[in-house]
Amino acid sequence: MTSTPTTGPPVATPIDGPPAWLPLAAVGTTLLLWASAFVAIRHLGEDFSAGPLSLGRLLVGAVALAAFALPRGLPRPSARQWRSIVVIGVLWYGVYMVALNEGEQRVDAGTAAMLIQVSPVLIAVLAAIFLSERFTLQLVVGLVLAFSGVALIALSSSPDGDRDLLGVGLCVLAAAVYAVSLIVQKPLVATMSALHVTWLACTVGAVACLPFAGSLVSELGRAPASSAWWLVYLGIFPTAIAFTTYGYALQHMSASSLGVTTYLVPPITVVMSLVLLDEVPPALAYPGGLLALVGVWVARRTSRKSRRAELSRTSSG
Repeated sequence: MTSTPTTGPPVATPIDGPPAWLPLAAVGTTLLLWASAFVAIRHLGEDFSAGPLSLGRLLVGAVALAAFALPRGLPRPSARQWRSIVVIGVLWYGVYMVALNEGEQRVDAGTAAMLIQVSPVLIAVLAAIFLSERFTLQLVVGLVLAFSGVALIALSSSPDGDRDLLGVGLCVLAAAVYAVSLIVQKPLVATMSALHVTWLACTVGAVACLPFAGSLVSELGRAPASSAWWLVYLGIFPTAIAFTTYGYALQHMSASSLGVTTYLVPPITVVMSLVLLDEVPPALAYPGGLLALVGVWVARRTSRKSRRAELSRTSSG
């Protein structure tokens, strides 16, 4: 990548920036592949437990990413950048995946996708705390609405309510570490290649999950070949490709705007889950998911002036 000296106001131009459609295409690719991941994780729950599934996915992803990242040169992050990469790797690629995999042992793919969507509200809260954004009444109302939706989902009818409650909690935990990781990654991809950041963080996540290596070998030995190929799919497409396209989009969009695009993941996941798994969320989960999304929308509403200021900051990244 090339950079141009900045003189004057940080305004993006067609010459300096990528084509307008490219970040949008990156976001679209990410959303489609992440939606498919919820379905694949649910399908693989019969053959792999949460930790081994996370390790297998991350190992495949790290190898696939290395094949593309290394020819572009070996990155040399500073000590501060390494700290951010380790945080992202342990949280987003380690804790997030283990929590989500375990959560999807207990709730269906569509419900899990709905629960992850509280993350934009959490991102807004973290931005208000750590990035000096305004902590408004709208944010508080949105937070209350979003978690009211989570509570409604948790109360969804099911043969085993306790298992659902634990599954809901694990998915909310995954949403929380996703929100923290996005805040940490935003300044990182402003100074490093999104591909290199993704590769290094994925590798850190794989190292963090190495305690599950023995179980992974055992479960691979018992799993059918089709499940092993689904594991490879998870590592290459929703991990290596989707996290890279997401990192690229994050370079050219604000964290808040990008977080809101994930609204589209639940409906895509529900359709995929119905077609591929013949599975849909409980009836009460739909109003709960809608209430959570309304809460996210309320929390993320900003004035026109604030949006212009945010776009100006994004252009300088």
